[in-house]
Amino acid sequence: MGITIRDVAEASGVSTATVSRALRGLPNVDERTRARVQRIAAELDYVISPSASRLASGRTGSIAVVTPYIARWFFATVLSGVEGVLHTADMDLLLTCIGDHSNSRQRSPVAPRLRRRVDGMLIIAVPPADPQLQDLIALDMPTSMIGLTAAGVPSVTIDDVAAARLATQHLINLGHTRIGTISGSPSQTPFTAEFDREVGFAQAMSEANIQVDPMLEAYGHFSIEGGEAAMTALLTQAQPPTAVFTLSDEMAFGALRALRAHDLRPGKDVSVVGVDGHDMAEYLGLTTVVQPVVELGRIAAESLLAQMREGAAQPESTQVATQLVVRSSTGPVAGHRSVPSKDAR
Repeated sequence: MGITIRDVAEASGVSTATVSRALRGLPNVDERTRARVQRIAAELDYVISPSASRLASGRTGSIAVVTPYIARWFFATVLSGVEGVLHTADMDLLLTCIGDHSNSRQRSPVAPRLRRRVDGMLIIAVPPADPQLQDLIALDMPTSMIGLTAAGVPSVTIDDVAAARLATQHLINLGHTRIGTISGSPSQTPFTAEFDREVGFAQAMSEANIQVDPMLEAYGHFSIEGGEAAMTALLTQAQPPTAVFTLSDEMAFGALRALRAHDLRPGKDVSVVGVDGHDMAEYLGLTTVVQPVVELGRIAAESLLAQMREGAAQPESTQVATQLVVRSSTGPVAGHRSVPSKDAR
């Protein structure tokens, strides 16, 4: 039979309630008593039952992370920032994939499965029009969002409109006027980032008095394969673009692969710029607007933990900065003297 809390109490000369409080870090325990109980528990190789501790406190010790994707780079990288904070706080992570509207397979509603199973939620980039989002918010538990906003819910985001404007203006400064785009999909329920980046592109083009050609828009579904197919489609136009703004780095990687398959040189024959700051962008020479993805996850997780502390003030929403990093995938139109892009390096 294993060591029990009674064994620790007898060896320490205190009650089982005092042992429980001492090992769970609760107040009303003399520090010398706490140290003695912890030492004896370690000597006896006793570990307090997590389930019993959580039952006593009324907490589950778990946080739900709700995401439309798991394997894609942005979502996985955000999770690394979230996990680091939760691990330090000794919280478990319950990962729940909500799915997306491009997948015909129907998923059961997420909200009912989370009730009484978690102490809070982190919601990553779920499209605002997704009907499940309001069901999640209606659970009325501590919640923090990443990559989207909702009234009354703390969030951490980047300014996607400004990021797209920065990327597009860089191409304009290089003398490009036939600028194509590779966006996600013609879905009626776009991600916030997708919608805002399209807005930023249109604003930059309008302010430069450059007409947006609808024939130079293709859809890459936020994947490398999709980006390659989209760039291939753009190159088949009677007047292909001299530059392309892709709404994500992964689609940009596919676009670069398509250019090389057509014996075209990125940054020389066709310029490509992305958004994200993917780990592989530097190795592939991709010009991109970098967002601190791990930091997004860390800030959101810390915001959620702050909400869960008794008496803590409601954390405010946070917007983190982005930066254009210029590499070899972009270059000037032949004969054009480029203008340095603001906030670039």
